[in-house]
Amino acid sequence: MDARSARDRKGGNAEVIPLPLAAPPGVATADVLASDLGCFPTTDQYFNLVRSFKDEDFEMCVDLCAVDYLEHLDRPLPEGVNGTRFEVVVNLLSLSKKLRVRIRVQAGDEEPRVDSLFVLYPGTEAMEREAFDLYGVLFSNHPDMTRILMPEDWEGHPLRKDYAVGKVPVQFKEAPGPR
Repeated sequence: MDARSARDRKGGNAEVIPLPLAAPPGVATADVLASDLGCFPTTDQYFNLVRSFKDEDFEMCVDLCAVDYLEHLDRPLPEGVNGTRFEVVVNLLSLSKKLRVRIRVQAGDEEPRVDSLFVLYPGTEAMEREAFDLYGVLFSNHPDMTRILMPEDWEGHPLRKDYAVGKVPVQFKEAPGPR
């Protein structure tokens, strides 16, 4: 049984007692799906917030991705959080505490940028490059901010909602004949 589903049994005791989890003062929080805590830091708070969770035994950065909210700028966010077009979402996991944290930082509108987490979680290197390649989110202090999926000479970022569809003609290989 994990901490998110700890419930009283007939004897009144739970197998796992959920540990109190809180963000540092000044960081907006909210309930989020499939996580024990959702944090909405500013871009200035982002790196230090992730470092504080790393210091609190969140050993693993499970996922880092970007989201383009071009058509959903009015999405629900906690009070005090000003939504931008691009958001970077980070999921941290503490195996020892059996807790998950989701961090959603507003990255900006025209030129989205946040700090790189590479020095804290080296495994984020490829995830940050993918967010850059497909969405155009820049990660400050990243060791190799180059494309990872698209050719180096590719113009634009194909997962942006305003990226032109069908810009490149698709060429199919001729199907082989009967064998």
